[in-house]
Amino acid sequence: MSDQAPQPAGHATLAPATLAHMLRYATDWLGVYREQVNALNVYPVPDGDTGTNMHLTMQSVRRELDTCDENSMPGVARAISYGALLGARGNSGVILSQLLKGFADTIKDTREVDTATLTRAFQAAQKTGYGAVMKPVEGTILTVARGVAEGAALPRETDATTTDTAEGVLEQALFRGQELLDQTPDMLPALKQAGVIDSGGQGYLYLVQGMLAALRGEALPPAPEITSYAQEQFENEEFGFCTEFLMSHATAPIEEIRELVSPFGDSLLVVGAEGYVKGHIHTNQPDELLATVGRHGKMLKTKVEDMSEQHTEILGMAGASARAEEEIQPSGLVAVANGYGLVKLFRSFGARIVSGGQTANPSVQDIVDAVRSVSAEQVIILPNNKNVLMAAEKAMELMEGRAVVIPTRTLGQGIGAALNFSADVPAADLVDGMTDAARAVTTFEVTRASRTTNITVKDGRTLDIAEGDVIGLIDDELTQSGGTPEDSVMEMLNRHYSGQEIVTVFGGPQTTQEDLDALSAKISAAFPMVEVEAHAGGPDLYDYLVTLE
Repeated sequence: MSDQAPQPAGHATLAPATLAHMLRYATDWLGVYREQVNALNVYPVPDGDTGTNMHLTMQSVRRELDTCDENSMPGVARAISYGALLGARGNSGVILSQLLKGFADTIKDTREVDTATLTRAFQAAQKTGYGAVMKPVEGTILTVARGVAEGAALPRETDATTTDTAEGVLEQALFRGQELLDQTPDMLPALKQAGVIDSGGQGYLYLVQGMLAALRGEALPPAPEITSYAQEQFENEEFGFCTEFLMSHATAPIEEIRELVSPFGDSLLVVGAEGYVKGHIHTNQPDELLATVGRHGKMLKTKVEDMSEQHTEILGMAGASARAEEEIQPSGLVAVANGYGLVKLFRSFGARIVSGGQTANPSVQDIVDAVRSVSAEQVIILPNNKNVLMAAEKAMELMEGRAVVIPTRTLGQGIGAALNFSADVPAADLVDGMTDAARAVTTFEVTRASRTTNITVKDGRTLDIAEGDVIGLIDDELTQSGGTPEDSVMEMLNRHYSGQEIVTVFGGPQTTQEDLDALSAKISAAFPMVEVEAHAGGPDLYDYLVTLE
């Protein structure tokens, strides 16, 4: 007799809860290979985070699955589609969200998914993915999605004693998908130059592989060792900024918004569902693009990455483990920030960026990962938000002496601290000066009230605030409400200016360049002794961020 336990015959159909489990497990499976997928990335520009973006997209799907009715196929299907759209990150994440949308739309009206429906779902995923891209390119994740769909549709041998199973569909889908993935270097010169297969296609296969592993009860494999990064082969690209946005309450159709942004660059994706519009484009005009889109809905979130600087970061991460001991700098800097103008500023000070801030707090692991990626004896962390401070302190504990936190509670304080950073000076000798510099900066923030309330502020005034009203905060303390965003800035300056020499204004995603210029002129006229600097690319959800120093 065999010592092996009998193997199950397989799943002829998939219940909603089984399918939800498969996608959760596929998320973890992709997580194991995330850095390997990142290391493969070369197309269409070296923004280096394909694996991370696909994994974050799947994590959003998992969050929706965790709160849906797992006994309802419509509920599971909606969680897949809705979670993928809201969580989509980067070019690869947005395309993945559309593959998942096609898959989910096919299964949503079934009680259980049989092999025929599973095959149709992969075919619909391919069709929706190709349809979302204005100029589909072969040799990408789309090609591999086509291979998966073709493999799923291949005939499978069955007889009177065996039935067609989901495992069989997935096995053939993987086999044909791998065949086309292996051919991607012959379809794209960039891949052949780097000697790699397509990163997004590999990520998609890992997801299908994870779905199959879930059905088979296989354990997660160990993470592979990363020995090289494809991005080391590439230097320059035509468009410098990877730009993303998430918008609600759109006042124009998806097709019209897509046409509006298409002249701004390439790698364009604009997709939507349930009142949301998600966009991704590579461009040299991120501020103009976001201002154009912002006129047609409510901008919820934006991200702009300088791809040349991000490219440098990625190569730095790739080579960190190989650097000689004498090349390690005394100090490194990690800053939590969002808003492309602020991110660019912190990078110019030498900071490694952790994306996040108000309403998008990074995890302890996010901060730990950033610290570990910096080649320095000790790393200074700037949380730049009171809600991130505890996570930063916990990350510091986990790093066991390799990191120190300066408790910056606003982005303005973070800027003040970063101005006094020097990688050539030991962190212990920098902390006091950076802390004092942070405390010397006053920060004004102008945003909108999320609910109706009545609040008595520090100086005794009572503010009656309605949802959607403009509100002004000074060093994270509510102090003003009502009027226009520009009125808010001027009122706070008139009340609280105390002789500072420089006023720096960052306009948020929905602030036009004309608004920013007009406000700068108004500040200069009212305070002629002050030097005024103005920049686009302020933080998400804010009309203005203003620093006084």
